[in-house]
Order: sequence, then C-alpha cells, then structure tokens
Amino acid sequence: MSRIFLFLATNMAVMALVGIVFQLLGLQGMLAENGVDLNLTAVMVMSLVVGFSGSIISLFMSKSMAKRSMGVHTIEQPANNAERWLVETVYRQADQAGIGRPEVGIFDSPQPNAFATGANRNAALVAVSTGLLNAMTQDEVEAVLGHEISHVANGDMITMALLQGVVNTFVMFFATIIGHLVDRIVFKTERGHGPAYYITSIIAQLLLSVLASIIVMWFSRHREFHADRGGAELAGRQKMIASLRRLQQAHEPEDLPDQMAAFGIAGGVAHGLKALFLTHPPLEQRIEALQKMQ
Repeated sequence: MSRIFLFLATNMAVMALVGIVFQLLGLQGMLAENGVDLNLTAVMVMSLVVGFSGSIISLFMSKSMAKRSMGVHTIEQPANNAERWLVETVYRQADQAGIGRPEVGIFDSPQPNAFATGANRNAALVAVSTGLLNAMTQDEVEAVLGHEISHVANGDMITMALLQGVVNTFVMFFATIIGHLVDRIVFKTERGHGPAYYITSIIAQLLLSVLASIIVMWFSRHREFHADRGGAELAGRQKMIASLRRLQQAHEPEDLPDQMAAFGIAGGVAHGLKALFLTHPPLEQRIEALQKMQ
C-alpha cells in the first residue's frame, strides 16, 4: 500500500511541477489570448483520476481475471506428488523471499510458461502451464518458480500498474491540451467543443500512447533481469540458466493474453522498432546476464 501512495504522491508532484512550469512559461496566458478557456488544474485532476482508475482497478482484479482468462486450477489439496512438490517449492521460496505464501495453480497449455500476479505481495498467485511441467526437469521448474516468486517479492505487478497509471495520466493531459489548441486556434471554435477537438484528442492519445508503451515495455524488460537474478538466488544460477535454455528450444513461447504477457516467464521475438514493444528481453541476453552474475 505504501508503494501505491508513493506513486500517487510522485505523480501529483510531477503534475504540480508541470503546472508551475506552464505558469512560468505563460502558457495559460497564451491560451487565454487565443480564446482557449482551458483550466490546466482541472485538466490535471481529471487526467490523474482517469489515468489511474483503469490501472488500479485492473491491479486489484488481476488475480480473478487471470484465473478466469487462463482457466487456472488452484491447488487446494495436492492430488499427486507432482502437485505436492509444486506447492511445497513455491511455499519454501516464498518463505525465503520473505513474502506471504501465494496461491499455486496450473493452467492447461501446451506451451511452457508461468506467471505471477496479484495486488498484494503477501496474497499473490503463481501459476504454471501443463506444457512447462511436461517440458522441463524439476530443477528447471524450480528456477522458473523462483523467477515468479521474485516478481512478487519485488512488487513488480504493483509497480507496472502504477507506472501504467502515470503514463496514462500524461497521455490524457497532453492529448486534452492538444485537442483544445487545435480546436480553438486552428478551427476557431468559440464555445464548447467542435469536432476537431474530439478527433485531434483521439489521434493525440493514440500517438502519445505508442510513446508511453515504449516506456512501460522498457521497464518490463528491465525488471526481467532482476527476476532472473532472484530466481538464481532462490534456486541456483545454473538451474535458472538451464530453464532459460529450455525456453529457447521452445522458440520463445508467448501464449498468454495481452494483460498477462508481461508477467510470464518469456515473451516473443522481434527486431528493429518492434523490439521496443517487447515485454521481455531476448533469452540470450538474459542468459548472458546470469553468466556474468557474481
């Protein structure tokens, strides 16, 4: 919860700084001179509310959404030795990481994958695919579980949601200003909002959202290295490297829904500009980072 308050406070401080800079640059006066009756403070507050609402709601619904969308079967009472080992391993690693023991689940998918999610690091969900259990050795599965437990311990789900809220806020804020400028100055709309405002605002939101996604995806890739390091500390570096090599043989699977893709063990492959939008860095880079780990 303290992380949420910190992000909200930081975002509000940044927005306040933007408002002060706009005042110092005389933007409010310039807008008024051109007949743009825009209250920047009101726009800031509206952008903050809209920007964070969706990401916060998604965060608190993430566990139930993941269970429903992925068809996760949570293990209440282990039905066999494999399920018992899975639960015991997750619980042991959670204890080592100093977090509450998460729910443990399995979802049906031929692709080797796993994910962790939840709004609370002490009440998270860790789930693995049937494909991962079938394709990997026990040591490799242990490393994957360590990777996911590290995501939970690092608070990555919360941080990702809050970062998304921050960028959503700025996208909304600047798209609104751009829409007003074009509507009032270019198309000379005197009262209310003309069609140009809505069209321009939508186009600006789309373009700014693309830029914002690059920032979010950069952070998503950055945190994967930390989760790999955490997995290596919990399960052993060689086990973590072996699990990533096994994923390489599976051609970097990506079978999770969009809302869960950033929390899986691996992502897709892309080159050029498309690489900026990947949730995960290439597996060879992750393996190389682990090999260099002291």
